[in-house]
Amino acid sequence: MASMRDIKRRIKSVNSTQQITKAMNLVASSKLTRAKNRLMDTRPFFQETRKVIAGVVNGSKGISHPFLEQREVKKKAVILITGDRGLCGGYNANVSKAAMECVDDINNVSAVTVGSKGREFFKRRGVNILESYTGISENPSYSDALKIGQLALDLFTKGEADEVYLAYTEFISTLSSEPKLIKVLPVDVNEFTDDNTDSEQALTIYEPDEEAVLEYVIPKYVNTVIFGAMVESAVCELGARMTAMDSATENASEMIDTLNLLYNRARQGAITQEITEIVGGSGIYD
Repeated sequence: MASMRDIKRRIKSVNSTQQITKAMNLVASSKLTRAKNRLMDTRPFFQETRKVIAGVVNGSKGISHPFLEQREVKKKAVILITGDRGLCGGYNANVSKAAMECVDDINNVSAVTVGSKGREFFKRRGVNILESYTGISENPSYSDALKIGQLALDLFTKGEADEVYLAYTEFISTLSSEPKLIKVLPVDVNEFTDDNTDSEQALTIYEPDEEAVLEYVIPKYVNTVIFGAMVESAVCELGARMTAMDSATENASEMIDTLNLLYNRARQGAITQEITEIVGGSGIYD
C-alpha cells in the first residue's frame, strides 16, 4: 500500500491537472461561442453559391466544362482538416481515418493538410504532402481557403490529380459531430439537380453563356466549400476539446475523492498502529 506521503503528493498532482483542464474547458467554451456565430454567417454564402451553380446546371442541357469532366482516375489528392493540438478526444483520429477511405494506393495520392495532427498522420503513413498549413485550425480565414482552393484547382487543371477530396468534420451539435469525406473536383452535377425549381430556371439568363458563368462560379464554389469545411472543423474541434476537458475535470474529481479515501484509511491505520504499539509497550512494565 502506498504511504501517506505518496498519496498526498498524488492528490496535489491530480489537483493541479484538474485546474488546467478546467481552465482549458472555459477557454474552449468561450472560443466555441464565437466559432458558432462565424459558422452561421458562412453557411448562407455557401448556399447561395450552390444555388447559382444549380441554376446553370439545371437550365442547360449537355453543359460542358473542364471542372465537370469525369476522367480516368490515376492520381488523387486529398485535403485533410485537423487540429494543431490534441486534447480533444477522437476528433483528429476520426477525420484522419475518414481521409484514408479515398486512398487506394499511397503512391498515387498527394495530400494538403490543415493542422499539424493531419500532417503527422500522413507523414507516418508515407503519403506525399504537397502543402501543410498550421496555426490556423481554430481560427481559419477566407484567404487561407483561397490558397488551398487555388492549389486544388491547379492540381486538377494540370492533370496532377484526377480527383480532389476533402476530409473535414461536420458540425451537428455541440456534443455531436461527424467526419466527412467529399469529392470537390470534378464537380458532380447530380448533386445540384434538385436545388432550383423550374420557374426559377426559366427566369434566369446567363451572359455571355453558361460555360463562362461556371468558369467564374465553380472556383468560388470550391473555395467556399473549403472555407466552410474549415469553419465547421474549427467549431467541432473546440466542441470536442470542451467536452474532453469537462470529462477530464470530472475524472480528476473522482480520482481525488478516491485518493482522499485511501489517504484517510492509511492515516487511520497509522494511528491504530501507534495506539497498539503504545498499549503493547505499556504492558511490558506492568
